[in-house]
Amino acid sequence: MEMKHSLNLTLRPALIMTPRLQQALKLLQVPTLELQQILKQEIMQNPLLEEVDEVTDSEDLAKEDSPEEAANAEAEDPAEDDPVDWSEYMQDGALDRAYVPQSETTPEFFEKVPVTRTTLAESLLEQLHFLELSGEQMDLADFLVGSIDDRGWLATPLDEVAQATGRPLAECEAMLTVIQALEPVGVGARDLRECLLIQLEARRQQDTLPWRLIHDQFDNLVNRRFPEIARQLKCTVEEIQAAADVVATLNPRPGLQVSSEDPKYVVPDLLVERVDDEYVVLLNDRHLPRLRISAAYEGVLRDKKKADCTKGEVKTREYIQGKLNSARWLIQTIEQRRRTMIKVMNCIIREQREFFDKGIAFLRPLTLQQVARQIDMHESTVSRVCSGKYVQTPRGVFELKFFFSSGLETENGEDVSARTAKDIIKTLIEEENKKEPLSDQRIAELLHERGLRIARRTVAKYREQLSILPARFRRRVA
Repeated sequence: MEMKHSLNLTLRPALIMTPRLQQALKLLQVPTLELQQILKQEIMQNPLLEEVDEVTDSEDLAKEDSPEEAANAEAEDPAEDDPVDWSEYMQDGALDRAYVPQSETTPEFFEKVPVTRTTLAESLLEQLHFLELSGEQMDLADFLVGSIDDRGWLATPLDEVAQATGRPLAECEAMLTVIQALEPVGVGARDLRECLLIQLEARRQQDTLPWRLIHDQFDNLVNRRFPEIARQLKCTVEEIQAAADVVATLNPRPGLQVSSEDPKYVVPDLLVERVDDEYVVLLNDRHLPRLRISAAYEGVLRDKKKADCTKGEVKTREYIQGKLNSARWLIQTIEQRRRTMIKVMNCIIREQREFFDKGIAFLRPLTLQQVARQIDMHESTVSRVCSGKYVQTPRGVFELKFFFSSGLETENGEDVSARTAKDIIKTLIEEENKKEPLSDQRIAELLHERGLRIARRTVAKYREQLSILPARFRRRVA
């Protein structure tokens, strides 16, 4: 069979994501804080983009005043607006003082210095330096501190530490005891049981009932076998319950008290305010730089008097024209993002009006497809708008995806949001008799009585999502 090389041209339609379209989708998806950094970077890279200064705008408006107003202002008596009390200056004899008008004084701004956070390892090593330890002991302590995880527990067994450092096991145990005496209390423990015992010993509660619960009956305590513990320790079940409440006050992860991570604050991208009987949607973009096209570069393109331009001038004009198109497209994209976000939020308010008026119990099931169909957009666009963005409402601050949830059918044919069902389950458990907690089956029966069709396994799934323990772990004897 003979093989030949040939070229064939074929035409077929295909969807291609241009770089501009990819950037537009990225700008639509990012939250406001990240968009602020992107715009500042664009201002540095594109010379035709400049940030609008509110002070400059106000000065420009002031310059546009009529000549008559300016003449009247000059004709006024200057002594009326003079804030200086000259009699006070004459009395003090301070004629040689230089007067600086109040309008010319510049306020002093203090730079915000970021606060450095100490890690758990740094905190422990700093405390160890105050102890009288030799160089070899400090090296062993440094190795042990490096083996402590974020919870404050020793992640490496002591026998492996002894093998890695070449020190006797007894010396490693002695140094671990020194570390366990440091702050936060409970650090350096090898398991949960030891962590809790260290904290009780720091409170000087050795040989108390809570200490005996952890030391002698830890397995029964974890499984809440209070009658069995009472029988073995020869005390009442009420006393065991009170001791278990003391154990519940201890911190199982003391290392998290010293965190190196900065707190993450939620900045709402949208604001919803109630005005009379209507809800108004505002975009929280006051921190975003306001962009405009630089008039200086735009004037270069408008200047077409010179017909015979040199090659260098032509390249300059082409460069400026490319940057101008990019700047205009970016401003249009930001405005389109703003309109899209407001349009999506207005649709959510229309669909979830009862939630905004009455509360979470009236949250309706809603999908991205329903919103996309109403605002005549693609479902993926709505998903990008809702991704990682928050809204501040009269009911609190919520993620936009909070308003989207699946539905549960009721006996009268209406749909109820899954979040509403979770709220009902949480309320039932909070109001239950702690001595006889509600089982998942009983909760499902109570929901059936309210007309909500839900299975027991669905109740168990929602309860786990709410981080609520099963009934046998919620039971109290006193």
